[in-house]
Amino acid sequence: SGLIGYVFHSRTGVIPPRTVAQLSSFGEPVRANELRTGDLVMFGRGRPTHAGIYVGEGRFLHAPRTGRDVTVSALDGGYWAKRFKQARRIATH
Repeated sequence: SGLIGYVFHSRTGVIPPRTVAQLSSFGEPVRANELRTGDLVMFGRGRPTHAGIYVGEGRFLHAPRTGRDVTVSALDGGYWAKRFKQARRIATH
């Protein structure tokens, strides 16, 4: 969620909430088949516990955990596909 805050603030001036729990109700819900670049994607087993930024072509950018490199992963990859919870669109205008 720190990555999301940094990207959105530096690129759009929007300051999103700090935690994944707060992000899960921020912006507008988006159907998985309607994702656009910049939408947030959230993952978890129960409630959302991890989030990333959709970059197109079925991929998203995320920071796996503190101290690890930022990574691009496939939404339909086994691990992430099983844990996908929701997507949100943050208005930037």
